[in-house]
Amino acid sequence: MPQPVTPYQDSQLNKKQQVAKMFNNIAWRYDFLNHFLSFGVDNYWRRKTISVLKNDKPELILDVATGTGDLAIAGLRLNPLKVYGVDISEDMLKIGRDKLRKKNLLDKIELLESDSENLIFEDNKFDAITVGFGVRNFENLEKGLSEMLRVLKPGAKAVILEFSKPKNSIIRSFYAFYSGKVCPWLGNMISKDPIAYTYLNKSVEAFPEGENFATILRKTGYKDVKIHPLTFGVVTIYIGKK
Repeated sequence: MPQPVTPYQDSQLNKKQQVAKMFNNIAWRYDFLNHFLSFGVDNYWRRKTISVLKNDKPELILDVATGTGDLAIAGLRLNPLKVYGVDISEDMLKIGRDKLRKKNLLDKIELLESDSENLIFEDNKFDAITVGFGVRNFENLEKGLSEMLRVLKPGAKAVILEFSKPKNSIIRSFYAFYSGKVCPWLGNMISKDPIAYTYLNKSVEAFPEGENFATILRKTGYKDVKIHPLTFGVVTIYIGKK
């Protein structure tokens, strides 16, 4: 069995602890780098992810691996009663709470420190779950997906946005150079963490994208699984029902 991709190869911490440490390290530059390295397209990706749930009219939404809360904020387009965001990085959550305070959204969104693989909520609670660029950082992917399924209401959807690799050979070559060389160099330099964005690229390379991930969703118990690539396949939206 291949070794899991982790941020700090020489660390004695497990992947979950390493991921929390890494995101705490880069939290202060995370939002800027998201927008800068994606040329602002990340906002479009989040809007498309949320639009999947438009006809469901969810009242209670959970955003898993919420980071600084951008996808949770995008979820307010659906006019829910409440959005909960959970993450294991307290520094990311602090920045997210400051963002919510400035936008006067603390009554609509609550950000909580919680392990995605051991969610703090009861069964069958949420009308929808969203995840943006988070599932590939799970220490145990199937356990995290199972926890999401547990807290979903029957018939409700989980919508997962994750990086993938373009199928077109020309675009794929350019993307491989940009994501494998340019992004890690800029990200590591600007974030002041010398390996964080190298790990993030490696985690994309190792992620079981496309039909492989859809198969894992079905194996975990999700039904009516659908795959929607965006931006030439640079990212993919995955949809599964409980």
